[in-house]
Amino acid sequence: MNAPLAERIRPKKLDDYISQQHLVGKNGILTNHIKQGIIPSLILWGPPGIGKTTLANIIAEESGRPFYTLSAISSGVKDVREIIDKAKKSGGLFTQKNPILFIDEIHRFSKSQQDSLLGAVEKGWVTLIGATTENPSFEVIPALLSRCQVYILNSFDKNDLIALLYRAMEKDEFLSKKNITLKETDALLQVSSGDARKLLNIFELLVSSEDKVEITNKMVLEKIQKNTVRYDKTGEQHYDIISAFIKSIRGSDPNAAVYWLARMVEGGEDVKFIARRMLILASEDIGNANPTALILANNTFQAVSVIGHPESRIILSQCAIYLANSAKSNASYMAIGEAQNLVRKTGDLSIPLHLRNAPTKLMKDLDYGKDYMYSHNYSGNFIEQEFLPDEIANTKLYEPGNNARENSFREILKQRWKGKYKY
Repeated sequence: MNAPLAERIRPKKLDDYISQQHLVGKNGILTNHIKQGIIPSLILWGPPGIGKTTLANIIAEESGRPFYTLSAISSGVKDVREIIDKAKKSGGLFTQKNPILFIDEIHRFSKSQQDSLLGAVEKGWVTLIGATTENPSFEVIPALLSRCQVYILNSFDKNDLIALLYRAMEKDEFLSKKNITLKETDALLQVSSGDARKLLNIFELLVSSEDKVEITNKMVLEKIQKNTVRYDKTGEQHYDIISAFIKSIRGSDPNAAVYWLARMVEGGEDVKFIARRMLILASEDIGNANPTALILANNTFQAVSVIGHPESRIILSQCAIYLANSAKSNASYMAIGEAQNLVRKTGDLSIPLHLRNAPTKLMKDLDYGKDYMYSHNYSGNFIEQEFLPDEIANTKLYEPGNNARENSFREILKQRWKGKYKY
């Protein structure tokens, strides 16, 4: 029983694959590709522990193709070229049976490593399947991304995870001999954070020492170690620690922010991932309370993209401390959320005629642009007029935050709009 439970019950065919019905269901995209024998190069994007590697193996098995695999963490350009040379010898050029090259965590590949894949993918020597937990639009070079289909794998829901537990109890050679009762599962699902691999590892730990086990919430919380394991740069704690880091900055605690930053740095986390999350936070949680935060966060992202480990830790620390100490406001974040909800509720409302573009005589004859007042022609570069569709006129979507800068915004809005938006 040396192999972990997640490996022992790894599904070998599509019929046994749980979840992702939009991809592998009866009419799923990948199901149809396999039936037709035409597998495009593709990127599987989704959180850890939802079966990206398993799905790649199944695609290769059911399509009858040679299967090669690389880890972006430990492989270099030389390794890529060696695999491509093997693939060229084992598969036919431009045939439907060209080998599959699976690259786990492809977002960790450098530009040069990704460049080394281009020729093989373009010439049909290999079908590339990449797995990533990060948005491929940011992490995969455009030339490679344009040659791949991107498929999103959704997080497992509660029913999927419970189904995995029952499969383990039924199918696994060792667990099937035990008397296991799933009385309560909430705590077990919570500590696994939707990660199927983590769920099965914890489950095996709970039931391995006894032949008769009753799983309850209390039993799970008592037996699971309260101290989390060391940061796993392959993704096990990826989301939990970045969450703690962001919440510490949002909560204006530079000490905690630097601690969680250190956990990620020591664990080998991608510095661009950390910087990107701070860039998002600078707008979402600080916004116009301190617009300089966004500038600093953007400069941090650019800097660490050039510097890399280990010096980038200094730049990341400076930015994290600045953001933690900054005034906070989520007013811009809330405003766009309110606006999107309004759009979904009201649909495509007609654009007022005076706001429409009028590049042709016909459009001018139809009163496009008529009565529009050019703000710069008026005192203070402002003239009151309506900019929203008639149906939602006077709707306030932006509520300034309670901070020095946005309080000044509120006063300006009051003076300009004279109660129209009730600031």
